[in-house]
Amino acid sequence: MGLPWLVCVFLLAAACCCRRVAGVPGEAEQPVQELVEVEVGGTAVLKCGPAHSQDNFSHADWFSVHKEKPTLIFRVRQGQGQGEPGEYQQRLSLQGRGAALVLTHVTPHDERIFLCQGRRPQSQEHRVQLRVYKAPEEPTIQVNALGISVDSEEPAEVATCVGKNGYPAPQVRWYKNRRPLQEEKNQVHIQSSQTVESSGLYTLKSVLKARLLKEDKDAQFYCELSYRLPSGNHMKESREVTVPVFYSAEKVWLEVEPVGALKEGDRVEIRCLSDGNPQPHFSINKQNPGTSEMEEEATTDNGILVLESAQKEHSGLYECQGLDLETMISLSSERHELLVNYVSDVRVTPAAPESQEGSSLSLTCEADSSQALEFQWLREKTGQELGRGPKLQLPNLRREAGGGYRCVASVPSIPGLNRTRLVNVAVFGPPWMASKETKVWVKENAVLNVSCEASGHPRPTISWNTNGMASEQSQDPQSVLSTLTVLVSPELLAAGAVQCTASNSLGRNTTTILLELVSLTTLTPESSPTTGLSTSTASPHARANGTSTEKKLPEPESQGVVIVAVSVCILVLAVLGAVLYFFYKKGKLPCGRSGKQEITLPPSRKGELVVEVQSDKLPEEMGLLQGRSGDKRAPGDQGEKYIDLRH
Repeated sequence: MGLPWLVCVFLLAAACCCRRVAGVPGEAEQPVQELVEVEVGGTAVLKCGPAHSQDNFSHADWFSVHKEKPTLIFRVRQGQGQGEPGEYQQRLSLQGRGAALVLTHVTPHDERIFLCQGRRPQSQEHRVQLRVYKAPEEPTIQVNALGISVDSEEPAEVATCVGKNGYPAPQVRWYKNRRPLQEEKNQVHIQSSQTVESSGLYTLKSVLKARLLKEDKDAQFYCELSYRLPSGNHMKESREVTVPVFYSAEKVWLEVEPVGALKEGDRVEIRCLSDGNPQPHFSINKQNPGTSEMEEEATTDNGILVLESAQKEHSGLYECQGLDLETMISLSSERHELLVNYVSDVRVTPAAPESQEGSSLSLTCEADSSQALEFQWLREKTGQELGRGPKLQLPNLRREAGGGYRCVASVPSIPGLNRTRLVNVAVFGPPWMASKETKVWVKENAVLNVSCEASGHPRPTISWNTNGMASEQSQDPQSVLSTLTVLVSPELLAAGAVQCTASNSLGRNTTTILLELVSLTTLTPESSPTTGLSTSTASPHARANGTSTEKKLPEPESQGVVIVAVSVCILVLAVLGAVLYFFYKKGKLPCGRSGKQEITLPPSRKGELVVEVQSDKLPEEMGLLQGRSGDKRAPGDQGEKYIDLRH
């Protein structure tokens, strides 16, 4: 019995040794695995042994282990590598002398164990676990646009979160108002699913369901994706969303814009609001002052009444009514008093004030208003403030005091709230004109416009002493302006003047407009003529007394004549200068020093104007000239002559 037992032990040991020598992958004692991490699309370096190993890897075989089944993918012989046909053939290469294998363009399908089996000096194995990672895309979130009712008894869908193309599949977490949400029975439910794409990447879809309260109407929801890369743990957040939350209204109220004191003319908006979502159907009612009943106002929008230009009639009590169309419950707001402040019916007494010159006059201003009033008096013509208070005293009236006076009634506490009334004060008197006489420059056969203005009470009328086209317009209740358009005929020039006469029941007054004919002698830089119609105005406000004389400037047509005349003279002088220069160059003019003759003037004529005439004739020519005249030159005389231009 002892011998057979020893033989069996020996044979079993020999079998184990033989199996180790055969080197079948996966059958030997498995060493510790090396971990290599790489991102999708990157390059993985797979070493055949530990980094400190001194073994010779010039002969080795590489296997891909998938589902515990090894497949030969690469051979190393004498330091040279050769890939086996298959999915890895184009992506594997040898680094160094067989110590490492390089795998490029890593995909999620490459996540597995790679086994290196060395053959010299003895059979040995080294396992490498390849881990592949890919960050997912930015998460997208889709909110439930239909909303959630707080009356729902089951958790309803709030939002859906999607994270695409990650590896491995990321983890999702939901947040409300920056606080993480956890599964809670009948309150919060998170349903997540994963989809593997053909590329091996994962798409994660997560649906958040929850029961919401009225307080969640402004809650912010978002999702967070957690994932790992070779560099460590990372996360990505979606945008925040708000889901519509529906609940019945419990209260209705009324708001008015603008806030504060209102005045006539303001744009006023009356709006109904409630604490429900969606808002109920609103109606706006106003109390009838006569019956005290609330009557519905017409609105163009649900619960909004717009008063484009508020008036005092819009003041009163308003209320809102809201009808929930689901529960058919009607709610009413508290009544709100709307006050539109106003100033109206400004009155001045007397309405048409008139008085004799030298007497006194009192004006009184009144108005209706919702607030205390302040009165101010202004002179219409100048805008000058004359006083404050409802009464204005005008003592010792003069003619100049006639005209417009404006009463301004305003509410100091409400800027911009005011009304005014204009009244014209008439001072009895004959027509008054500023001047007795004025002057205007005219041209014969030209059209002339002359104006005449007069004031008085009663308002005067104006007549002219010559035929023409006259037009009249009222300046104010006591003043009138008359304009006459007339042709400047020889007969009108012979008359020498145009006369206007203003008259009323208390007297008459006259202004004479003298006509002066334009001539060249009247042209000066200060009186350059003007084109168009000649115009003269005699105004009662130009001067209080005395005579004022106005010169009408001649027309610019005469100025044009002067310019043309000057231009012609300059042109003639230029031509004359050119002719003289031409004769000088041709030798026709004696302009040289030779041939000068001096004419000795008597002492009594030495201060008179003379002109020197120079000649460039030769001495013999001058001798001929002298021979003809019988005169002899004095020694040194070179033909210079002085001629008295007056003889």
